[in-house]
Amino acid sequence: MLEHGGRLLRAIQHYGIAREEWLDLSSGIAPWPYPIPPIPLQAWARLPETDDGLEQAARQYYGVNQLLPVAGSQAAIQALPTLRAPGRVGVLWPCYAEHPHAWRRAGHDLIELSEDQVEAHLDQLDVLVLVNPNNPTGQRIARERLLAWHARLAARGGWLLVDEAFMDNSPTCSVADCAERPGLIVLRSFGKFFGLAGLRLGCVVAEPGLLQRLAELLGPWTVSGPARWVAQTCFADHAAHAAQRERCAVAAAHLAATLQRSGLAPDGGCDLFQYVRSERAAYLHDFLARRGILVRLFEQPAALRFGLPATAAEQQRLAQALSDYQEEMA
Repeated sequence: MLEHGGRLLRAIQHYGIAREEWLDLSSGIAPWPYPIPPIPLQAWARLPETDDGLEQAARQYYGVNQLLPVAGSQAAIQALPTLRAPGRVGVLWPCYAEHPHAWRRAGHDLIELSEDQVEAHLDQLDVLVLVNPNNPTGQRIARERLLAWHARLAARGGWLLVDEAFMDNSPTCSVADCAERPGLIVLRSFGKFFGLAGLRLGCVVAEPGLLQRLAELLGPWTVSGPARWVAQTCFADHAAHAAQRERCAVAAAHLAATLQRSGLAPDGGCDLFQYVRSERAAYLHDFLARRGILVRLFEQPAALRFGLPATAAEQQRLAQALSDYQEEMA
């Protein structure tokens, strides 16, 4: 199993700090979960059904004509590589580590690429995989460029797989509306924007034939009845979407400014996190953890990802810890 953020329990054990004393900024999940109304008993008592309105609500929310709900986008990440014969796969790096892990495990040959290297390698690839906005760097690739890459791949029967897990805050940059085109596959994550990662829900947007193959591989009832009911409710709450986007944007700007003032100018980010490269990333990670603040550490390249503080008090706590770090380094 690969390492991931959000390992608060391990940090509690390692640093001996009680759970209620931690400020957990280790994930890129909105820290304001959508309020969940009481879940009807029938959602628990009956097997899930695909005509309950979830697909319709999700299609409207994402602006697409067809999609497949799955038990978190992780389910699709692991399954999609098995739907192609082994080939040559390019992955924009760094990125969410489960993507290259899944393609290697399915027998594909991988090459790690930067955005500037894609043009030179694209015609030798069967599949190109990327995260947009990227996790962990927040790097964005223009919609027009992605569609041009897809056209070149699709002309040879190739795939462009775009993981848009962090796209909800900037939906006009999505290519999901074009995923009817053969060879374009878009993954969307429910839990990050809605602050409900524990629900384990994602959606795959692609041509109908591929969605059918994926559905048959994953089997029936992959998304629980309660998850389907909660997601449908959240997708339909249009007024709350705008409020969540605004709240994230304000918090991300405040976080970026706090890091800048502490001599840690972000090297990237989006409205759900900020990304800082530093040779002293491991030391700063430990420095903050000893003060009960958990952030996400990356080793290659050495960097930290800071999630959004939820309140002014949490923002001030992080700012004070970073000021202490700056003073120590002076």
